[in-house]
Amino acid sequence: MKSMILKEFLELRRDKRTMAMIIGLPLILLVIFGYAARFDVTDLKTDVYGPQAKTVAGQLKDPFDVKETSTSKGKDQAEQALREGTVDVAIVTGSSPSEPSTAYINGANLFAAQTAVASIATSEAPIKPDVLFNPDLETSWVMVPALVGMIMALIGTLITAIGLVKERQAGTLEQLAVMPFKPTDVIAGKIVPYFILGAFDLVLVTVLGCLLFGVPFNGNVLIFALGSALFLLAVLGLGVLISTVSQNQGQAMQVAMMSIMPQILLSGMIFPLESMTWGVRWIGYLLPLTWFNKIANGVMLRDAPLSSLWVPLLVLAAMAVLLLGAAVLRFRRDLAPAMPKIPAKTTATAGAGR
Repeated sequence: MKSMILKEFLELRRDKRTMAMIIGLPLILLVIFGYAARFDVTDLKTDVYGPQAKTVAGQLKDPFDVKETSTSKGKDQAEQALREGTVDVAIVTGSSPSEPSTAYINGANLFAAQTAVASIATSEAPIKPDVLFNPDLETSWVMVPALVGMIMALIGTLITAIGLVKERQAGTLEQLAVMPFKPTDVIAGKIVPYFILGAFDLVLVTVLGCLLFGVPFNGNVLIFALGSALFLLAVLGLGVLISTVSQNQGQAMQVAMMSIMPQILLSGMIFPLESMTWGVRWIGYLLPLTWFNKIANGVMLRDAPLSSLWVPLLVLAAMAVLLLGAAVLRFRRDLAPAMPKIPAKTTATAGAGR
């Protein structure tokens, strides 16, 4: 029995990925839950508009963080600011000090909206809340857009990584490599089917989420489709990249899960980004799911215009190029040694042919 125990320890020591999960994963979870597992929002971006804007802004206390006061703006500008996602709360004052103000709240940002409603209830300023985009503060309305992204991340990363590693183990990729195909043809042929299946699943999950949970789809379908395509390319690139550094399906699953878990925990899906410590929040900004959530939430619930979503779209595009490019280069390097080298025609051969 002693020999068996020693043998297992030696095998674990050789398996660096398993050791990384055993030692690294608990530390990662400790840091994430210690610094990110907070549901309270302590900073609400707030604009105050109307004739009494300066007076009301002076009465506001934490967690309201006043960004702008304007006596010339009103309800229309408040709704536009919330639709674009630049603020969490937009307060429109009455024409006189005795007239109560109305606090328009972005209900699509569930945690911030709950904090805003509770803070207004205890505020000394005469303010009445009006929640937009999610008037009943339904959790499902906020979760469904995020779940669409999570499911796509699972399919795009996990299934792609496992599928490609399985083909490598079966020798299929080596067989393709000796055929007269370019490496880019082989890579594209492997990625495109997963992209089509992922797009189908995305449409299916989105439609079912809207039908089953009554989640509205208020925005532009083309913006949502563009963001979804960029997100799929990014997670597919991550899946292919994982497959190139994995020797078997077990390793591919381990690495894929280690890449997916931070996206679920730090993308704002479960814990609000605003409540996270700055260092941990920056990790969230490096994850594709964070930016897809901004697009899905903005399009589906707020009808956010393209002008307010260009940053998430640009970041996802950059991530897709970076991840897919790295995956293609590494995958090409793995295939190159087995690719047949077709000599170029010499001048003499070409002349003889004529």
